[in-house]
Amino acid sequence: MSRPAGIAPPAEATLDEVVALCRRLRLKYVREQVAEVLLTARAQRWDPTELLRNLLLAEAEGRDRSTIEAKRKKAHFPAGKTFDTWVESRSSIPAAAQRSLRSLEWTSRAENLVVAGPSGTGKSHLLEAIGHAAVEQGLTVAWFSVEDLGAIVRRHRVDDTVSKTFAALGAVTLTVVDDIGLLPISQDAAEGLYRLVDASYERRSLALSSNLHPSGFDQLMDKTIASALVDRLMHHAHVIMTEGESVRLADALSGKGVVPFID
Repeated sequence: MSRPAGIAPPAEATLDEVVALCRRLRLKYVREQVAEVLLTARAQRWDPTELLRNLLLAEAEGRDRSTIEAKRKKAHFPAGKTFDTWVESRSSIPAAAQRSLRSLEWTSRAENLVVAGPSGTGKSHLLEAIGHAAVEQGLTVAWFSVEDLGAIVRRHRVDDTVSKTFAALGAVTLTVVDDIGLLPISQDAAEGLYRLVDASYERRSLALSSNLHPSGFDQLMDKTIASALVDRLMHHAHVIMTEGESVRLADALSGKGVVPFID
């Protein structure tokens, strides 16, 4: 029912109508913040343009946060480790190299990253932190173990969609494969890793962590597959070698690995 001309609606009724319109137009973040923003606008006597700018800014920022969170969930990161908990000085990787990796410029050139070295030297933490940083910059990321790739091969071999599936995986900006060489690699996993490398070659970036340098991958899989895989992987790759004692073991021995019991 229309209102009589010249009669303003009650403020509460108007706000309810605005909220209803926001719901209809799917302006989720305007709807959530409109009441608070209106109070601020009245208190500070904002110009209507400033009020509109703040509401639209709230919507844009909220959608950006939602998009980043959706990409983070889709990436399937294993542990939530970011650069917030990364201690540059505890890594054997030169500081300049760490900063270059964090810049992510190499992903814009579809270059690869291989981090190889002993267990506990920060390989997985570094790659996950790089993955989170990439998501924050709006890039798409996917995280796999070698076993995951083998499972994908087996699942899609049934309906003959293996090639199609790995072509889709190769469309991700940065794909991470963690802990190569830690466990024996099955034939399916070796095939999956090769297909991923081939699908991404000169199109998208891969980041791999391994206990072995790629030159030793023929110890893990058929030499023919290893040769073709390493040839494509290393053509445009940064190889970073880590060394030293296990950071996890050092934390355990110093009592930093747990919260102490209280007497």
